[in-house]
Amino acid sequence: MLTDVRTKVSTCVIAAAMFCCLDTARTQTSNERTLHAPDSSSRLSVSSRDYVVSPDDLLDIFIVDVPELSRQYRISTSGQLNFPLITKAIDAAGHTLDALSLTLRDLLQQSGTLTDPRITISVKESRLHSIAITGAVKKPQIYEVMGPTRILDLLSLAGGLADNAGPAVRITRSSTCGQTENASGQNSSPEIAVTQEVTTLNLRTLLSAPDAKLNVNVCPGDWVTVPPADVIYVVGAVHKSGGFELTTEHDKLSVMQAIALAEDLKPTARRNDALIIRRNSSVPNGRMQIAVNLRNIFAGKSPDVPLQPDDILFVPESAGKKALTRGAEAAIQVATGVAIYRPY
Repeated sequence: MLTDVRTKVSTCVIAAAMFCCLDTARTQTSNERTLHAPDSSSRLSVSSRDYVVSPDDLLDIFIVDVPELSRQYRISTSGQLNFPLITKAIDAAGHTLDALSLTLRDLLQQSGTLTDPRITISVKESRLHSIAITGAVKKPQIYEVMGPTRILDLLSLAGGLADNAGPAVRITRSSTCGQTENASGQNSSPEIAVTQEVTTLNLRTLLSAPDAKLNVNVCPGDWVTVPPADVIYVVGAVHKSGGFELTTEHDKLSVMQAIALAEDLKPTARRNDALIIRRNSSVPNGRMQIAVNLRNIFAGKSPDVPLQPDDILFVPESAGKKALTRGAEAAIQVATGVAIYRPY
């Protein structure tokens, strides 16, 4: 750049900062107080050709050999960029970073300030381009993603599954994947109603299947959650009373499998009088009792019985109907305080 052009740039920048950018600076200060950006490790990048600028984005604009103009700029809530030396606000929202760079270069050339500016624009923060992941992952938080990304990439970014992860992952979407917003921050397709779409994926199938189609895209604005594993309880005359999680590897349990996880029955167990205590809102006390004859199941005379989440399999020790009734009531209380185990 020529020396006289550099001098002109410096003088204009000071004037522009005093008269043209006062409101912009005030807006930036207010926005930066309320936005807590994740660190660089919690971002998934996208190329400048694909990223679409949105309202409230914080952009890092660098102009080679012009440090006076190279800094961070906040896009306004109306989707505009106020830039020193350019009297009219630039419509930035809805444009890619490359397109915005070309527009800014042309405007600076037209102003006669810079003859051939070389401009690079990158995204520092984005409120609209983020995905929240909650539940049973190691690092649940909000992650910045600048475009559609694969669900397995997001789970990896969140540190992977927690030990108590259940067998499914749920994706809640309130807009069309990849849909952009216009300068006013509204959906670019007004005929599309804002509705929530929920997709549930089986984690075991997702992690083991070679088909890449199962590794679906998640998009900015999505909410991803991994519900914690459901638990089945086994109490009474077994060697290892406790709760057993329905994990990704073991998402279903039967009575025989539950007894095996509880390390078999005690010699004093009443095999003919076992009970499954199951939640049921239609009965008076909210729980129903299902009789289970363990002797017949083990002998192959009766089919094995599948268990449901929150079921309590109670194996009594004492004889007598009255004792059995008291034992069922006690089983519910005992189940609330037992240790939780992960079946491997």
